[in-house]
Amino acid sequence: MPDATMLDATTLDAPAPAAPAAADARKAAFEANKLSKRLHRQVGQAIGDFNMIEAGDKVMVCLSGGKDSYSLLDILLSLRQRAPVPFDIVAVNLDQKQPGFPADVLPRYLSGLGVPFHIEAQDTYSIVKQHIPEGQTMCSLCSRLRRGILYRVAGELGATKIALGHHRDDMVVTLLINMFFGGRLKGMPPKLVSDDGRHVVIRPLAYVAESDLERWSAHRRFPIIPCSLCGSQDNLQRVQVKAMIHDWERRHPGRIDNMLRAMGHVVPSHLMDRNLYPFTTVQARGVADPAGDKAFDDDDPCGPPTPLPATAPIRLMTKDEA
Repeated sequence: MPDATMLDATTLDAPAPAAPAAADARKAAFEANKLSKRLHRQVGQAIGDFNMIEAGDKVMVCLSGGKDSYSLLDILLSLRQRAPVPFDIVAVNLDQKQPGFPADVLPRYLSGLGVPFHIEAQDTYSIVKQHIPEGQTMCSLCSRLRRGILYRVAGELGATKIALGHHRDDMVVTLLINMFFGGRLKGMPPKLVSDDGRHVVIRPLAYVAESDLERWSAHRRFPIIPCSLCGSQDNLQRVQVKAMIHDWERRHPGRIDNMLRAMGHVVPSHLMDRNLYPFTTVQARGVADPAGDKAFDDDDPCGPPTPLPATAPIRLMTKDEA
């Protein structure tokens, strides 16, 4: 048996075993499969819970070129193959003529999928830039213009449902924005009739976390198109509130899910809207009511708050400062 000190260069330069790489590949495939099952289950559940898609529907999927709308189209196409009811899908992109927008990306991608699609070219970018002073947020005017165009296109295509790519985080952020800046308890519904009364708008990603969509987009390698209009504005209320809830989630995992769950478990008698509950006529009738007021709910979290991590080191006073 050769001495260890006599090993030649060929032995030293031998490639490392391939087992670790194979194990990593198996782990990646396992995680991707688990993510796929979760996304399809959550989207299917949202569709079922709110009866979003019915037999014979023509669903217009609004495709912006971002991770959310790509994922929405991808999952809906997959679910359609095993759906209990038949429905059609048409992908629609609004080319707003933003400078540098790669107009060839989406048609090439959609042609490769074999899905029917329509590209609507409207120069809303110039209108927004003309009416919104530099430095101010563009979302309000841009969204109004975009919404009107998409409603028109939906009518022209005969679409019965308009599917948008808003996800769980978007819905919670919208609730908080309306509370903080609008003084109203109003969120982003999973299903609602459009403001012109002619279309049904659905959000099949209502139960899906944005972080999962980021992972799915990377796994599927969607040809992402960055937004050079509102996507680059870091002073938006939405951007700030989104950063806040993600900070909460890092310190207290599950908080975003709890807020979303609260949006589906509303108790009007324990809020303050006189249009939803007849507070002015409430009388004590001597009959026990499980829904009545209690000093504390049974599940009221009255324990001591979790201490927050220190943001700066504590400096002790010197003898002269004391």
